[in-house]
Amino acid sequence: MSNIPVTRTDKSRLGLVNWDKLSFGVYFSDHIFISDHDGKSWDNGKIVPYGPMPMEPSMCTLHYGQTIFEGLKAFRSVNGGVNLFRADKNAARLNHSGARVCIPEYDEKHLLEAMVELIKVDREFVPKKRGHSLYIRPLAYGNGNFLGVHVSDIYRLIIMTSPVASYYPEGLAPVKILVSSEYSRAVRGGLGSAKTAANYAASLLAGEKAKKLGYAQVLWLDAVTRDFIDEVGAMNIMFIIDDEIITPPLDHGTILDGVTRDSALTLAREWGMKVSERQITIDEVFDAHKHGTLQEVFGTGTAAVISPVGLLTYRGLDIEINQRQIGPIAQKLYDTISGIQYGEIEDKYGWIVNIDV
Repeated sequence: MSNIPVTRTDKSRLGLVNWDKLSFGVYFSDHIFISDHDGKSWDNGKIVPYGPMPMEPSMCTLHYGQTIFEGLKAFRSVNGGVNLFRADKNAARLNHSGARVCIPEYDEKHLLEAMVELIKVDREFVPKKRGHSLYIRPLAYGNGNFLGVHVSDIYRLIIMTSPVASYYPEGLAPVKILVSSEYSRAVRGGLGSAKTAANYAASLLAGEKAKKLGYAQVLWLDAVTRDFIDEVGAMNIMFIIDDEIITPPLDHGTILDGVTRDSALTLAREWGMKVSERQITIDEVFDAHKHGTLQEVFGTGTAAVISPVGLLTYRGLDIEINQRQIGPIAQKLYDTISGIQYGEIEDKYGWIVNIDV
């Protein structure tokens, strides 16, 4: 039995949701979880109605970006209840990000308890349609009011939820990606491995320019040589070259330790595939295409799970991947991960927490 107090709304937002056109991140559930840090410790938190929160113009995060967030999903299980997918990994990563921008560590077990209780309270917002899910967004930020570049003295953590469809309107249809040789997302020693607002702000301009040209996202290269591949949009990227899955390594601190990335690599290794976490250049990818060994390219991430890439454009040169069709490994990864999420496939890895709603 949870000891998190709940204040329920007297005016539900459920009727505002267009379940036939969910899109992504458009609708929000009735309640949020809020926990405050007074400079010494985090309080137990509370669940309250979703709505505006007062803040002062001098609130430090508005000026200096001392904020982190996470993203994960819950799914209607075919076996009953709601499945929360790999929430422990997201809780750990939130604290990793927090350490990078001086936000106090949050108890991971309590964070999971808060997510579970919030889902129970807003159970009607968990979509029933296959392919839809409840997106969960924990975030934490400095809540002090001052001007001056230093860490906050107080903090707030929030968990909100949103019923969502696929992140990309294309769904599993392969997308067009523009390789950026002009802009960079992250540098070694920077914030690349932390899920901070600054990372996403850095991606906006290149992303908007790419979309105006008809591309779904940007493929980021390293900030020093502009040769090595980092990420695609807000996802990790994988290449299958000559039956080998290749994905950039985590040890340079420029890319996020993706939960879906880890899930995909775990499955691929179990299937007996050769998997390499190593540096890969954009020239290697284009050379593999030239020699006929580039079989598949796809992004991995919470929002889309698997996003196949059908076309890469680099310095005016286009290469088409797998005739712009989803490849067999990308399809198998999507089917397996989503099957586990919805309870259709046995979870052999302890990835699922089933919530009785």
